[in-house]
Amino acid sequence: MRDYTPCMRRAAIKLLALLLFLPIAAHAQDWAKARLDKSPRHHEYVSLKHGDRTVQAFVVYPEVSHKAPVVVLIHEIFGLTDWAKEMADEIAAEGYIVIAPDLLSGHGPHGGGFSEFASQDDAVKAVSGLNPDDVNADLDAAADYAKKIPSANGKLAVTGFCWGGGKSFAFATHRHDLSAAFVFYGPPPSDLAAITAPVYGFYAGNDARISATVPATTEAMKAANKKYEPIIYDGAGHGFMRAGEAPDPTPANKKAREEGFDRLIKLLGTM
Repeated sequence: MRDYTPCMRRAAIKLLALLLFLPIAAHAQDWAKARLDKSPRHHEYVSLKHGDRTVQAFVVYPEVSHKAPVVVLIHEIFGLTDWAKEMADEIAAEGYIVIAPDLLSGHGPHGGGFSEFASQDDAVKAVSGLNPDDVNADLDAAADYAKKIPSANGKLAVTGFCWGGGKSFAFATHRHDLSAAFVFYGPPPSDLAAITAPVYGFYAGNDARISATVPATTEAMKAANKKYEPIIYDGAGHGFMRAGEAPDPTPANKKAREEGFDRLIKLLGTM
């Protein structure tokens, strides 16, 4: 029988811990977290209670001297990642209170949220299985909370990315005090009749799965007398808002990300 020294045992324990950590590290976004950690803005987590459910939400405050509009940010299918929180911070830097609910709250291992999932695949499966009515209820809780923040001015918008882009479009059919909805490469809901806010779309040229829906959505929104202004960014791929600011973006994704963000901020300013 081999006799392991204390040093060897400690090394084995460290190796085991590393192997156990690999699924989480594989979908970490260290570059986004580094930017978030350098932000001068105030970040906080709040617990939103509605019915018998509690949702955790990430809130970022702008550094302004006046009351500000609220933006509800809906994360990608990957969950409330560091990039989603970093994007919330970037929007807040432009003068908006941003609230990003963790829609996996209570759905993770041991009743936790996104951070409790061991791998990206596990988080994706959980997000994919969320009930649409429950998602809208969670988003309502986030919007209701944020609108009551003393520094909020009463104006409300929603934006979402990927899976969250589709949910931001769907939320516009549900929530009627929205000033605008910003849909980043998400599919449209089946029923557009209840939409009251203008909807602005941001789509990728190399993303036929989603961008192929734009012509029919344009016609349907026009027939329903709804405002819908989509833009397709040539050469960009699905997820360009995240991929375009990663350390190694393609030129098309980088360009689409910069132009998409500029357009978002300009449109928010018209509310």
